[in-house]
Amino acid sequence: MRICGQRAPCLFFLSIFMQAARADDTNAGSAGYSLFDPVPDADMRPFCTDRPTKGTGPCTVDAGHLQIESDISNVTLQNSDGIATDTYVYTSPNFRLGITDNMDVEMNLSPLVEVTIHDNNTGRRTDISGFGDIFLRVKTNLVGNGSGDFGMALDPYLKLPTAPAGIGNGAVEGGLVAPLAFALSDVWSLSVVPEIDVLKNALNDNRHANGALSLGVTRTISDAVSLSAEIWGDVDGDPSGTVAQESFDIAGTWQPPGITALQFDAGANFGLNANTPGAQLYVGVSRRF
Repeated sequence: MRICGQRAPCLFFLSIFMQAARADDTNAGSAGYSLFDPVPDADMRPFCTDRPTKGTGPCTVDAGHLQIESDISNVTLQNSDGIATDTYVYTSPNFRLGITDNMDVEMNLSPLVEVTIHDNNTGRRTDISGFGDIFLRVKTNLVGNGSGDFGMALDPYLKLPTAPAGIGNGAVEGGLVAPLAFALSDVWSLSVVPEIDVLKNALNDNRHANGALSLGVTRTISDAVSLSAEIWGDVDGDPSGTVAQESFDIAGTWQPPGITALQFDAGANFGLNANTPGAQLYVGVSRRF
């Protein structure tokens, strides 16, 4: 199957994946563990997930181990010009497999997505359901993988258009996320996550740039509980018209006592302008094996 229909996106995807591979070669770490020589349980880093906020973290999964992070339920509610669009995602597991000391590969999918569109002006209702798009990632940590006061990673991704019309746009797309994390104290941390994407134009098969940025703070309440707040913004430079989105997001996590590799989370994202869904509510779970 040919997944790149145009030369420019293919070159872009190739360059970011090669960059991640070169970074891993130069930052392989002294332990030297790999997919086929797993990190012993006693030497594993603290449990670290990309959930629950929109901004991802710089940590990778320990070599030879699998981590699954998923929504249990995710509901997005949007109302614009009398048209209400509700999107329901029933689980969306992200499978993360540690390859080396500083790199993991990831696959995110949504087995069932339901979209309900209700036109309040005409009373017409449209229901669409199906499998969501698949996202593939290669995350490479450059510094501070689970320790120290600063962490950074490169996290390129590729979207495969497996969703039907109305849920996805049928296009191969991709981008690069560069998560940064700063420890402000023993209980406070700051995340800064810039992102650049190459997306399909709304009116033709050409591509355009999209940029996003999330700024978040996390407060550790106890060994089991943490709370986060985040400001997120996105600017889509589609030639048919630039669209800006903004949201304020809050989330919390809980780890059951005595279980260091299991985490539950819940959160809510609130749109700050008319282009952004009014609310997104979710609960999720993460587990390392």
